[in-house]
Amino acid sequence: MYKPSPYRKLGLAWICLCLATAIHVTDEALTGFLAVYNPTVSAMRERWGWFPMPTFAYRGWLLGLMGGIVFALLLTPLAYRGSRIIRPIAWVLSVIMILNAGGHTLATIFGRTVDSVRFTRPAPGFYSSPLLIIAATYLIIQLRRTASLSSEKIARSASA
Repeated sequence: MYKPSPYRKLGLAWICLCLATAIHVTDEALTGFLAVYNPTVSAMRERWGWFPMPTFAYRGWLLGLMGGIVFALLLTPLAYRGSRIIRPIAWVLSVIMILNAGGHTLATIFGRTVDSVRFTRPAPGFYSSPLLIIAATYLIIQLRRTASLSSEKIARSASA
């Protein structure tokens, strides 16, 4: 008899975050994100020389993000197995995506990123930000729900 994996929802949550990220990147691409992002990075570098974020050309930015999303989707089988490798990656990506969505939301509220970079509201990428927060939160919930399963799995493999 078929018994579903206890990590089924973790795998589904991983896919949801990947797809939400793809929708978010599409939202950013269609609403002129780089026209806000690049001047913001330049202004921050001017203020703090050490500021580590790069500026991007549209093609390189879009292809890089698309490649990252495809790579993340290729890791889906690891999520469905509850792999120890995927768990820290999922945590980091979830937190980054929540912060990313929060940044778009704050930029929308203030109508600017830095004093010199203002735009009409909403900020590019704002419309898909709630979806990104929901998907990232769902993945965190599934990571927490399966944490004890992963601990048991580790203990079993250590004692074998």
